[in-house]
Amino acid sequence: MKRKKGGEGGANWMDTYGDMVTLLLCFFVLLYSISSVDEKKWLALVQSFNPNAIYDLTETSGEGGASAEDYEGMGMEEQNAEMEQEEIDEAIEQLYQALIQYTQSSSAESSIDIVKGDGYVFISFDDAVFFNGDSYVLRDEGVQLLTNICSILDGKRDFIDEIRVMGHTAQANPDRPNTPMVDRFLSSNRATEAAVFLQQHTQIKGERIVTVGYGQHRPIDSNATAETRSHNRRVEIVITGLNVEDMMGDAVEQYYTTRAGGPEETGSPEYSTAEGAPAPDGQDTQD
Repeated sequence: MKRKKGGEGGANWMDTYGDMVTLLLCFFVLLYSISSVDEKKWLALVQSFNPNAIYDLTETSGEGGASAEDYEGMGMEEQNAEMEQEEIDEAIEQLYQALIQYTQSSSAESSIDIVKGDGYVFISFDDAVFFNGDSYVLRDEGVQLLTNICSILDGKRDFIDEIRVMGHTAQANPDRPNTPMVDRFLSSNRATEAAVFLQQHTQIKGERIVTVGYGQHRPIDSNATAETRSHNRRVEIVITGLNVEDMMGDAVEQYYTTRAGGPEETGSPEYSTAEGAPAPDGQDTQD
């Protein structure tokens, strides 16, 4: 009987080793191919090794933590948020350009100042555009001006977070401050008249329109002369765009929708003119 030659066992060992290396290579290639954490692919891989593990894995992923789809969704949400913010910024820019174009063709151009900042548009009006001296009744010129502004705002209402209307007076007597009650009353009512008009002539929700009466306390010029005092008598409107990254952007809406028994939205009240409020001696009397 012939004896088997030595060394054939070594060849068998090499075959086994080669198969193992090939399997490892395929395994790592497979891992690399699903590095994007696709849950379906991952479950298929796990099931190929242990069919009984598929149930445990799906149950565990449902109990806590973020799934593969959650991670992919988070990436998509970030991309969508970035796209949405770009759309909002573009809308605010278009709003600014439309306001500039309108005021340049308006007879009140010299009495209106418009500035654009990061996510907002700031408009300042001399109070003479809207009101007569010591009155908070809108003049016809002011009504026409606000009507056109409302049309522009309404076209971008879906991108507006807040409209803040601010009223200001001047200290008529440099040596004596205005009486706080009348001073605040006049500035607040001027801001309110403009805000009510905006609410009634646009589809912007009322909770997004805010009024502030500063009285004489936010001057932009001295009160030494009639001309400088006229600069301080003004109405300002700040239009703020939405910010998808700022969760407080919808704080007002969140508060009223989540608070039990919060007020329901109702229709706007009828617009009515108000009587002018005469100012006592030493108040914001027009020169």
